[in-house]
Amino acid sequence: MESTNNITEFILLGLSQSKKIKILCFLLFLFCYTAILGGNMFIMISITLSRLNEQPMYFFLNCLALSDLCYTSTVTPKLLTGLLTKTNKISYTSCMAQLFTMHFFGGIEILILTVMAYDRYVAICKPLHYTITMSRGRCHAMVAACCAGAFIHSFLQSFLVASLPFCGPSEIDHYFCDVYPLLSLACTNTYRVGLLVVANSGMMGLLTFMVLMWSYSFILYTIRAYPAESRGKALSTCSSHVTVVILFFVPVLFIYIRPAVSYPEDKVFALFYTIIAPMFNPLIYTLRNMEMKNALKKVWCHKVFFIKKRIIIFTTKSEHEKAKAFCLSKS
Repeated sequence: MESTNNITEFILLGLSQSKKIKILCFLLFLFCYTAILGGNMFIMISITLSRLNEQPMYFFLNCLALSDLCYTSTVTPKLLTGLLTKTNKISYTSCMAQLFTMHFFGGIEILILTVMAYDRYVAICKPLHYTITMSRGRCHAMVAACCAGAFIHSFLQSFLVASLPFCGPSEIDHYFCDVYPLLSLACTNTYRVGLLVVANSGMMGLLTFMVLMWSYSFILYTIRAYPAESRGKALSTCSSHVTVVILFFVPVLFIYIRPAVSYPEDKVFALFYTIIAPMFNPLIYTLRNMEMKNALKKVWCHKVFFIKKRIIIFTTKSEHEKAKAFCLSKS
């Protein structure tokens, strides 16, 4: 397919053209982005500085927090700057780069969530094989496979869009460069490309969602025979994962599993997996996980105690030096 482009830049229409609504959205999403950065950095630092990083579940959670940071950072900064300007322009090259990076980090997040479900499945359904199956080497291999799979998915998605000719109009009815809004701007028949996009994004999302639900179904079936205390602990851990999966996958499937048509409502659903889910992930994984809360207390209470101790030592030393200087001046 020959690509002939008369367009060098696109205009992102964003969420609204009303100045008051844009200001309100800017304040809201600035808060959300700050919470995403702070919350996920908090999770990453806490896991890295504690012994939890030695456990596969928290190793994957660390990777999920990093992918959340990267994923939302491909979209939210441009959204925020667009809310402050009258016309939110993006060059053709930047648009294609945003499309690639968004699907790359989004693909990593989807696959990491799948690996986390597999980790819980092995831990609960095959506990005797857990140490061997989820060794550190295999965990690193799984994360590498997630990155490779996401790269292939994103490369194919971006290649399909980049191969299309764009000759006008140049207004994208969205707040970031996504596949379906770009397909509607192409000045050629996009039916076949649309089918390939659905096969790529839609089937990837659907298959991973089915694998996730299959894993948790086996887990629920297995824990029926567990004692009440063990069953409660397993349900608490898995419920955190299921909440994140639903919050992320439902809007993704709504957008990408259907025929390649763009609707204005897609912008609202996209907010769930680009901003809302990454913002709530740290809360969901910390508030519903006692082991994580204990680790947070140990790490940060130790840091606060260490800082206070240093301040006291520094203050005492300064006072001692002042007293010594005063005595010397009197003598």
